[in-house]
Amino acid sequence: MTKRRLSRRGFGALGVSAALFAGVGRGDRGFGADVGLEDPSDPLSLDGKSIGFYVGSELTEDGSTLLGGFGHEPSSHWLEVVPRQDHAEDATTTVGVTEDARIPGELTEIPQAETTNKYVASMYSEFAGFPPPLTNGGLNEHGVAARDIWSPSRAELVELAEEEAPQTGPQYSDLAKAAMERASSAREAVEVVGGLMDEHGYSTYGGNSHLFADEEEGWVFINFAHPDGDLWAAERLGADEVRVSYFGYIREFPVDHEDDPDFVGSDRLVEFAEEQGWWDGEGDTLDLFEVYGVGEFPAEAEEYTAPEFYQDARYPPAREEELRELAPVSLEDMLALVRDPRWSTDHAGYGQVAHLRPDTRDELQTLWTAVTTAATTPYVPIPVGVEEVPPEFRQHRYLTANSAANFLDEEWKLQEATRYATREFKRLLYFTSADPEAFYADVVGAIEGFEREVLAERDAVEAKARKLFEAGEDGAACELLTEDTSRRLLESLRLGTTLAMDVEADLRQRIEIPKPEGRPEPGETAPPTSQSMDEGPDTEMVHVYSEALHADYPREHGVYTDEGDGKRGARSRPAPTLEHESE
Repeated sequence: MTKRRLSRRGFGALGVSAALFAGVGRGDRGFGADVGLEDPSDPLSLDGKSIGFYVGSELTEDGSTLLGGFGHEPSSHWLEVVPRQDHAEDATTTVGVTEDARIPGELTEIPQAETTNKYVASMYSEFAGFPPPLTNGGLNEHGVAARDIWSPSRAELVELAEEEAPQTGPQYSDLAKAAMERASSAREAVEVVGGLMDEHGYSTYGGNSHLFADEEEGWVFINFAHPDGDLWAAERLGADEVRVSYFGYIREFPVDHEDDPDFVGSDRLVEFAEEQGWWDGEGDTLDLFEVYGVGEFPAEAEEYTAPEFYQDARYPPAREEELRELAPVSLEDMLALVRDPRWSTDHAGYGQVAHLRPDTRDELQTLWTAVTTAATTPYVPIPVGVEEVPPEFRQHRYLTANSAANFLDEEWKLQEATRYATREFKRLLYFTSADPEAFYADVVGAIEGFEREVLAERDAVEAKARKLFEAGEDGAACELLTEDTSRRLLESLRLGTTLAMDVEADLRQRIEIPKPEGRPEPGETAPPTSQSMDEGPDTEMVHVYSEALHADYPREHGVYTDEGDGKRGARSRPAPTLEHESE
């Protein structure tokens, strides 16, 4: 028999009675869920969607550029290292959406680049009518990072796309992937995406955006929902700026943008707005958020459709002010910000922070990645020089589109037999959400203790790799990075599994795992335990937010791990050691 013990604070002192957990299965307010949400497939709904944070190098602690955020998808997620590849001169790649998309489309072929970059990304499998695998960007071998973020277009543009269906041309994931495969700078990513839209059109779900960054600058790119790809705009973000896309937006855009190095736009962007009567043609600029967007952030809505804490947070100006107040922003600050439970919920597919450092070898530029929602998942640094990740962090069948329709293919059996990291950390999220005030500080304290240990050893690992690269031993350097990353990923998985088991054990001492209430229908005989595990548009959000616990957000990384008052620079405890005793 094996006993597990954590070296951090125990979970025994939980002053919550069993009666308090009567609503766990339904996710009552304060214990994992909240009011019903709008249809998450509706681009004009205000409930979920992704987030992105950009901080320029003059506002960071170490002179790096930071780009963080996550995507908003319910499907499976996994890590992928896509190698650099050469393609035949006449090679093509499939882009677009199918007839099953919210706005139906047809798949088409466009020319592939003769050489595509290596990049690290989170992949996922499901968005109706969008063929998997899907990606929202990542980090490529030239130190270009990308985040893909929802940005709803005005209703008339969405209606135009619906009227002209079936639509053709690349969709958001195609464009994010193309930026990773073809761009060598953030500015070139804008040119790649804009050029593809100009030439091949655009398959939209209602509007989208991207954040691109390199060590020198960032760019926000908005894809408005015009089926011909005629409407797009990009704004440069300097080294002394911050931007929070929640959702993505651009405000004052110069009419004569061709003469302004800080703005780029499609040829018809200004002309079309005036033709439609959406802009009066007066002044030197037009407000793209008002002209082509919905003109209102979710927090400004008269009636909330999402939990109050969640929708209140969806106001970029306030989030940007928080970022400025954090300056100089550290890597740890950004890790904590992406983890912030005001937005990091079950709806967050993963967590990413690209740490883009000046005067750093391309192979050592790093994407810190939490394989699923960072609220209860450790980040592990994935340098671009890494060749692969352990099978536990690759694709598995849990939540993967179409996996229930067929049996497993024989060649996948051993990968599928491994524990799936996404599933393990989801378990930890769900158990922790049963009572955030009791569990969350200890869970995150243990996770951030682990991250601090990784941070403390990072310079030494990179120094060894750099020495090998400088000696011309590139293969040995990449092998070193791959082995170290694999070790840390597996350590994070062991930590997550142990934490989940510990929280579960505490819960089971005081309560029985409740059964769902179900949705009885006339003549229905299936018990609630065998009914669907979601309620469609009314599915309640699982989260670990607690007003009492999180009122001081944004918090500093390690505040639950540090001894004393948790101030910046306080001495951190060692990462938790997982001790095993056999009987």
